[in-house]
Amino acid sequence: MALIALAADKGSPGVTTAAVALAAVWPRRVLLAETDPAGGDLVYRSAAAHGGPLNPNTGMLSIAATARRGLVPDQLWDHVQPLSGGLEVLVGLGISEQAAGLAGLWPTLGRAFASLADSPHAPADVIADCGRISGDTPAVELFPHAALVLLISRTEPEALARVRDRAAALATKLHGGPRGAANLGNPAIGVVLIADTGNAAKLASQVNDMLVHAQTGARVVGTLADDPAGAEQLAGRRRGRLDKSLLIRSARKVTADLYQQYGAAWTASANAQHHQQAQAQPAQPQQGRHAQQYQAQNPQAAHPHGGGPVTGHAGAGR
Repeated sequence: MALIALAADKGSPGVTTAAVALAAVWPRRVLLAETDPAGGDLVYRSAAAHGGPLNPNTGMLSIAATARRGLVPDQLWDHVQPLSGGLEVLVGLGISEQAAGLAGLWPTLGRAFASLADSPHAPADVIADCGRISGDTPAVELFPHAALVLLISRTEPEALARVRDRAAALATKLHGGPRGAANLGNPAIGVVLIADTGNAAKLASQVNDMLVHAQTGARVVGTLADDPAGAEQLAGRRRGRLDKSLLIRSARKVTADLYQQYGAAWTASANAQHHQQAQAQPAQPQQGRHAQQYQAQNPQAAHPHGGGPVTGHAGAGR
């Protein structure tokens, strides 16, 4: 299991929509974390499982005090809220000024997100919505702990030029410089295009060739449908069969391709780390206490979602 960080260079290509769509169909248990230092959107666009609004004070804001005393991965569940469809979410900050409370804690969060995969009680992948990463955003401090960094981009020429340059800059920052096709760095850097389904395959091939030619160290890993109606359904602002939307159908294809390409390596890495930790030190009782508390409050959390919460109709308020 792994930490997958989603981000964009500039503009609003739909990082949050992409993160929610991928998390909604993720084949294993997943935690969606809103880690954009500029603030999260889900408190405004999504309802909680009880039908009311999400609590903006439970999530990244509440975890700041906990993390300053050290953060055991299972403690993340104490700050999670379920959405009406069942997706478990770590709600983002309300405004950018609150990011000051997380100063110096981003690497701690990155380690906790990555290590949640190794929890013996409530393991999960983490999909982190990092928002825009141009400038000196502290969210990039999560990236060294990620298994995969996904840059979300639309297909206008200026957007593609920016994602090419951003991928190259990240390769330098994370890998020490550009790498050839046979020697990609870790974490892997992927690009997800938001594209019209009619020419998505052709565009993906062309953009991938551009990324390879520019020695960015990044590859196109898939395309999500440019589907405004599906995005509205996902946000609960429009009725319809969400599972039949172009957005969700394309998200299923992206997740399947990601697992075909990276899943075995993620599982092997997690198993190796768990084995090493078991030999090096005994289990920590604190992890058990937090996991038991979470499972007592959320009995369904002891079981994986088995393909995500998107199963049927979407309506207003969902």
